[in-house]
Amino acid sequence: MQRQSKKMWFTIFGLALGILIGIYIQPLISGDSIYEQLNKFKDVLFTVEKNYVDDVNTPELVESAIAGMLTKLDPHSVYIPAEQQRRVEEDFRGSFEGIGVEFDVIRDTITVVASISGGPSEALGIISGDKIVRIDGQSAVGMDRSDVPNKLRGKKGSKVNVSIMRPGGTEPLEFTITRDEIPLYTVDASFVDENGTGYMKINRFADPTYTEMVEHLEKLSSAGMKRLILDLRGNPGGYLERAVRMADEFIGGKQKIVYTESARNNDEEVFWSHNGQNYEEVPLIVLVSPGSASASEIMAGAIQDLDRGLIVGETTFGKGLVQKQFSLSDGSAFRLTVARYYTPSGRLIQRPYDSGLESYYALAGRDEGEEGANIDHNHDTKDTSRPTYKTLGGRMVIGGGGITPDYIVKPDTLHSKSGSWDIITKNVTWEYVEGYMATNGASLRSRYQNNFGSFLNGYEVTEGMFQDFLNMSRKKGIKIDDELIKADTPLLKNRIKSRIARSIWGDTEFYQVALQADKQYKKALTLFPEAQKIASRTK
Repeated sequence: MQRQSKKMWFTIFGLALGILIGIYIQPLISGDSIYEQLNKFKDVLFTVEKNYVDDVNTPELVESAIAGMLTKLDPHSVYIPAEQQRRVEEDFRGSFEGIGVEFDVIRDTITVVASISGGPSEALGIISGDKIVRIDGQSAVGMDRSDVPNKLRGKKGSKVNVSIMRPGGTEPLEFTITRDEIPLYTVDASFVDENGTGYMKINRFADPTYTEMVEHLEKLSSAGMKRLILDLRGNPGGYLERAVRMADEFIGGKQKIVYTESARNNDEEVFWSHNGQNYEEVPLIVLVSPGSASASEIMAGAIQDLDRGLIVGETTFGKGLVQKQFSLSDGSAFRLTVARYYTPSGRLIQRPYDSGLESYYALAGRDEGEEGANIDHNHDTKDTSRPTYKTLGGRMVIGGGGITPDYIVKPDTLHSKSGSWDIITKNVTWEYVEGYMATNGASLRSRYQNNFGSFLNGYEVTEGMFQDFLNMSRKKGIKIDDELIKADTPLLKNRIKSRIARSIWGDTEFYQVALQADKQYKKALTLFPEAQKIASRTK
């Protein structure tokens, strides 16, 4: 215990010294010096360790104190424990070391959703629907979802033995998988439809995202792309620099993309666009949602303020704060808000957070604005209590919390009392498709594998299939209202069809099917003449 205490105090005083140097030993607002505050903390911690009725975990107490201190600042200044920090680094680096599968836990069993392209599992023939029942000789049935990565990930070159039950099989298949570096793709899907409209779905702004986006844009251009829908719905953001570079691909001339201000240091940093990018003339629409935040809002704000294209969907989250990450000696880290960012027109889109974290992060019940256009050619908007700003072409846009779209389009929703929500939350769709593919997968692949267009435009989920699906739901105790669910039937059938597509092909085909029932996407398809009209004003 004494040795552990000495080590702990060395860590504490090392951290304290770093803090002192980092802020030049400035006085606290209260007038007390940081030395005095550190002595106060030290006295409490020493007293707890010496006198508390039970043994105490002093490193845990220190971590809790750091985390608690940061919560007094803002929602985005946070402490990241060492184990969590390793996962964060993997996500933003764009890769991890493991076997290369996307999985879900269904009926207590690890089920492969897809093998990641180019990974070791794909090379060995592990496919969607395979169930991992043993890992290194130990049963994996009943394993908690959070424990699965600890078992399947590991150092590149190391091996793991897995036993897999395949639908239709009677004996497990044994695989020895050599772990490798697995890419974490941030572009989920991209394609060009028969009319030349390109679509790209981006899930976050990580280290490889700019490179991925450009690669996909080149493929879309080669496939005949004439216009583009960029889908940032649900994208929580990431690196500011990536958002700037990505926006620059679509913005011509030297234009202000975003700028940051730090009141403490009286510092302003401006990020500019540059001429000569390949996609500055492509008609552009960006889809956003309440889950679009941070870097997504930087990109959407620049496109809107510079009249480069239209923003369609729902008002975004409203995160206008910039964080810098500081590493600690034990592998943990903390993020500290160091500046605010502003869109080109001067909008600060940060939402208030003084009502508590639960209210701040809750997406339900927010005022997203009424459905319809927030744009006309008289340079005016609908009446609003929020501040307004002018775009490069003189249009009025709404400030305050989040980016308000040029066209607010609410997504289709399922009836709250039909039983549909329980079907979704209990993952019945995936279970039904898994069983359906076990019986019909071979014939479907034989018919459609090399002709996705025929599947997209010709395959239908039959009424018999849908009734089997509802019966499976009822057997799971879900109460189905036969009348109310009629309105939900097209969306539920689309979910079944899109998951069949993912089982046969992958994510791109999944999205192509899912978008057939996507109200926001279908509205965006009709708005390109308006997007071009807006963009032409600034040329």
